Amino acid sequence: MTESQAREEICRVGKSLFDRGYVHATAGNISMRLDDGFLITPTDACLGFLDPARLARLDTAGQQLRGDRASKTLALHRQIYGAAAAFDPATRCVIHTHSTHCVALTLRPGADDSERELLPAATPYFVMKVGHVPLIPYHRPGDPLAADLVAQTITRYGQQDTPIRAVMLSRLGPNVWHDSPAAAMATLEELEETAKLLLLSTAPPAPLTENQIDELRRTFGARW
Repeated sequence: MTESQAREEICRVGKSLFDRGYVHATAGNISMRLDDGFLITPTDACLGFLDPARLARLDTAGQQLRGDRASKTLALHRQIYGAAAAFDPATRCVIHTHSTHCVALTLRPGADDSERELLPAATPYFVMKVGHVPLIPYHRPGDPLAADLVAQTITRYGQQDTPIRAVMLSRLGPNVWHDSPAAAMATLEELEETAKLLLLSTAPPAPLTENQIDELRRTFGARW
């Protein structure tokens, strides 16, 4: 994908997410890792009204070269790329949203327990398309400590042979990553819809059994 194509794709995905209510106002951001740097949505930009020419362009060190001022979450995105590439070298896109149902789950008592995950293995498609989603305790937006903790978490799961494609920042929202904006968006959609199902359930659902999960591993290559 050329830089021009990457700019257009970021804007297409941003508008799709905005139009369908996955992001609102100026919440959320999208970045792409290029061969010689990064593209990221500008700070306080609405993802539904992005201009390809105004996306922030940065070099490999994260120094801005042109475009509007980069989102303050750039440091977090760069940490995700650095950690995820060890297990998924093709990682090219990170999407962050304040998705309503995901955030709602973190407002429950005990949500800041660093050993928790956002969701159980509730559905086969959540297991196959998303996987484990560690819950990162609350830090203020842009806090470098959160970026460090996310990178450490990605590394820890990868070293346990369960590479992840998403983390959940408590009270803020998910970060998901994949090899393209379209693939990252699909992961985000499955994550948010599973959170919605859990919130709509009258009682906590029993997770899939280990035998059922193992069948998904063998049949579809699920990383759980």
